[in-house]
Amino acid sequence: MASAIYPFTAVVGMDDMRLGLLLNAVSPSIGGVLVRGEKGTAKSTAVRGIASLLPEIEAVAGCRFSCDPAAPDPSCPDGPHEPDTGAVRPARMVELPVGASEDRLVGALDIERALSDGVKAFEPGLLADAHRGVLYVDEVNLLHDHLIDLLLDAAAMGASYVEREGVSVRHAARFLLVGTMNPEEGELRPQLLDRFGLTVEVSASRDTDERVEVVRRRLAYDEDPAGFAGRWAADEGALRERIAAARALLPEVRLGDRALRQIAAVCAGFEVDGMRADIVTARTATALAAWAGRREVRTEDVRAAALLSLPHRRRRSPFDAPGLDEDKLDEILRQFEEDEPDPEPGPDSGSGDPDDDPDGPGGPGGPDGPGGPGGGRPREGGQDQAPPPAPEPSVPEQRSGEETRGEPETAEAPQESEVTQEAGAGTGGGGGERAAVGAAEPFRARRLDVPGLGEGAAGRRSRARTAHGRTTGARRPRGTLSSLHLTATVRAAAPHQHARGRRGPGLLVRRDDLREAVREGREGNLVLFVVDASGSMAARQRMSAVKGAVLSLLLDAYQRRDKVGLITFRGSGAELALPPTSSVDAAAARLEKLPTGGRTPLAAGLLKAREVLRVERLRDPSRRPLLVVVTDGRATEAKKTGGSTPVARAGLAARMLAGDGIASVVVDCESGPVRLGLAGALARELRGTPVTLDELRADSVTALVREVRTVSNTRRAA
Repeated sequence: MASAIYPFTAVVGMDDMRLGLLLNAVSPSIGGVLVRGEKGTAKSTAVRGIASLLPEIEAVAGCRFSCDPAAPDPSCPDGPHEPDTGAVRPARMVELPVGASEDRLVGALDIERALSDGVKAFEPGLLADAHRGVLYVDEVNLLHDHLIDLLLDAAAMGASYVEREGVSVRHAARFLLVGTMNPEEGELRPQLLDRFGLTVEVSASRDTDERVEVVRRRLAYDEDPAGFAGRWAADEGALRERIAAARALLPEVRLGDRALRQIAAVCAGFEVDGMRADIVTARTATALAAWAGRREVRTEDVRAAALLSLPHRRRRSPFDAPGLDEDKLDEILRQFEEDEPDPEPGPDSGSGDPDDDPDGPGGPGGPDGPGGPGGGRPREGGQDQAPPPAPEPSVPEQRSGEETRGEPETAEAPQESEVTQEAGAGTGGGGGERAAVGAAEPFRARRLDVPGLGEGAAGRRSRARTAHGRTTGARRPRGTLSSLHLTATVRAAAPHQHARGRRGPGLLVRRDDLREAVREGREGNLVLFVVDASGSMAARQRMSAVKGAVLSLLLDAYQRRDKVGLITFRGSGAELALPPTSSVDAAAARLEKLPTGGRTPLAAGLLKAREVLRVERLRDPSRRPLLVVVTDGRATEAKKTGGSTPVARAGLAARMLAGDGIASVVVDCESGPVRLGLAGALARELRGTPVTLDELRADSVTALVREVRTVSNTRRAA
């Protein structure tokens, strides 16, 4: 026997999350809710709980698409339906796993039967299962972009379309969409964020009493799930009735011209793109009024709706944190009200309404409004609570003056004077550390890609065989046929028509004739940055420019859907500042705090990169790496090893990486009138591509191409 679902009303705190879920339960047209937060904050528990509170639905018996017998979908693949064939059942909650395929999401056509028998044999997907229920996507930020596009399109249109080789199927798909994500694992693109109606931030409470209550309730539930659920049954029933009452009241709620003007003023004041924000805010404010039992949208409804619908729409780059300035919001609303000659009664005038929420001030926006019992504890701060700061990088051990003077007079010798001048004389180790400097303004970087043809995760960097892209050939299917190459299939079947006894029109196709399309697109790569943070890079202008260049490459990696990692080397060794992750904003944060100073253990940085890439190759063999070394090429170390120089050891480490087949780029940061060309030599050892900071700019490459074309045209004209 399955365990009872943890009651929604037993969830402690998390007021914003519970309110967002309840409003979508009242009005699914809001467009769903995205829950952003750390792990272990009851995100999945709350979603499963809200699904159990949705009113039961009546569906056509035997219909795989949950058609409403009162208004069946005329294009339902299982239709037409006979009247009076309905059966009542609970609303479903369907979970979309991270590794789901497109066929599992939207459904699949039996192309073989479609070609040979001429029938539309369609196997419904998860979108059909979720119709009139809840579609829950955990770790939505880890889904492939094209899958996110498909489910968001279905949520917006209320229907799913499957088009394959001239065969099309359409079915209704209206559901409450809930996505959860941990921002540390990577962000959604702003275009995809905008498609979610609401967003809420959650984090674990720091209040001792609240944490004690969470543990107490969870232990009680684990000990006796059915008994625990029974103790909350009355509260669950009351909340279920309130959702049903709010749904019934929703069509009667009036969104007056004054409220519409407030919504438009707020959206314009925060400079959100497009008009979706205005529409979602209006729908949310209407749902808030219905949830409070009112037939008129008030100012507090507009304010609460804006706090839920606008923060994620103000994010324009991966380094912008979602959020909304509440003081500015209040100022906009106040200024707007001052311009109104005859404002409507304020929220206090409605305090005598018997339908107002009795659990707390402000109805649904108050501490007790959304969740009933268990929701009345103090707010934990949610989006106001910042994560703890990242630990500062460790300071290398200070070396003695004898070690400093013991360097061989090789190509790295010029660095010694530079360290002395820039990081403090006589130390050369941790004592020469300089404070972190800010990054220069980022720019649009040229595309750096991995040569050859890969088969990694879909992205936008290097050439690869992918499920989407231009068709380059055909092959026999490997497993279930998902992408038919029609011309190749016809060519394979045509020679056998006489032997198969074909009579009249039509083509006799068998399984052996089927061919799937081979497509070429772009993949995402693992971009591993190895950044020189030594004393030779410590000059403020140089390090600021270097950080600006790396930040530009991080922005490029975000747009091309790469994973990124960050290794820094200085002083006595190398450090993995950020393990490979999809969160480029985490890499930017580590880069911003990066101090400089000390010697230049270039070999240690390269060997650290080799070890990291070896481990990542075992975890994800199909994702090809791109190594980006940002350095001036100089190498100095405190201790000698086997009589070899630091430059020689760096060359050996570079050749080892080249032997592993690692594609690499060396960003040459050397500046000044005298240049030793050490970064170029390092690039040759790595068998990689050397580029200067100026050449890294896409506009400089474009200008160079234009200049070459202009000179060539001038010579031809002469």
